[in-house]
Amino acid sequence: MVSPALWSLHPTAWPFTIAWTGAWTGKDREIVAITHKAEAVSAPAQTPGEKPAFSLISNEMLLHLYFTMVKCRMLEERARLLFKQGRFTGNYYAAVGQEACVAGVVAGLEPEDAIGPSHRDFITNFAKGAPLEKMFAQLYARAASPDKGHSSPAHMGYAPLNVIAPSSTIAAQLSIATGVALADKMKKNGKIAVAFSGEGATSLGFWHEALNFAAVHSLPILFVCQNNLWAESVNVKFQTKVQDISAKAQAYGIPGITVDGNDAVAVYRVAHEAILRARKGRGPTLIECKTYRWYGHSEIDPARYRDPAEVEKWKAHDPIANMETYLTAKNLFSADLKQQIVDSFNKELDAAVEFAEKSPYPEPEEALDHVYSFSIRDRALNNKTWPPKY
Repeated sequence: MVSPALWSLHPTAWPFTIAWTGAWTGKDREIVAITHKAEAVSAPAQTPGEKPAFSLISNEMLLHLYFTMVKCRMLEERARLLFKQGRFTGNYYAAVGQEACVAGVVAGLEPEDAIGPSHRDFITNFAKGAPLEKMFAQLYARAASPDKGHSSPAHMGYAPLNVIAPSSTIAAQLSIATGVALADKMKKNGKIAVAFSGEGATSLGFWHEALNFAAVHSLPILFVCQNNLWAESVNVKFQTKVQDISAKAQAYGIPGITVDGNDAVAVYRVAHEAILRARKGRGPTLIECKTYRWYGHSEIDPARYRDPAEVEKWKAHDPIANMETYLTAKNLFSADLKQQIVDSFNKELDAAVEFAEKSPYPEPEEALDHVYSFSIRDRALNNKTWPPKY
């Protein structure tokens, strides 16, 4: 049975809705929206005897979401500046404007849970807890970086916190994260995985194969699509005919939900309930976060294909400003508080940049390491030749 439900979100702050699509049973109806004051609203009837999964979001978590977004914004802007100054090479794919998507999802994860980020999800490492020194060493391709200079600057993974290193192959991270989720289910370890992607990835086979496999095997994974309307220079209207990417979940028999990706509270609520659902063994969820990247596809893209009015419209829906309005209504925000965060984190960024710039580059031979499961150093550095046999 297809039973779509619709709930309003933050009615006193800005008009938006969360829409569920998919095939449902009573037990599936766990994910709910919240009002502007983080109070649970009515949801469809539960299975008799089942308690709703409603809960309030603590003030501590609300502040954590805000602090994370502000710091992610500062980190991204610092990385953009350093790139433009030529202080590291390669390229950078900023997610400025999309901070609520990352903060809202990652805040509900445990350290042991895995993340499969895309090329635009450098900040998932920070949100998960990776050290800033490691992150800037990654940008600078120094020996202290997690991959010792092997990858593109923004393609950072962090094994101690189970952040999978992205690749330049769009949507490949979904296949890898799905494999991790399969392993978690087989081990019965209670862990889950999250795979991030953009809306452009939904046009590729990797994306559909991952969702189908995860659905068939009821894997503990969340698929988070950050729909920022533009896959490089291609508008979403040339990617799909559906209004909401979440509608694609119906094809795989899993829940799909569309949420305001510039509302950290809404994203956290939706992700938190989907995470609980996955941990209970009820399978994957597709979450679409409607959001917008403020800048071009990368730092070498001027993004002239976009209407400036569209950019300004979305900047007016800044996720950080939205959160400040929300926190102000709860007497949790002040300009002094924000200034303290900015001043303190700027010092941390300065220290991380200094660490990276003073760190040595890896030795050339390092390019031979961590490529295969076995060492190729001896074979490559002491190449042997044999006379041909006839």
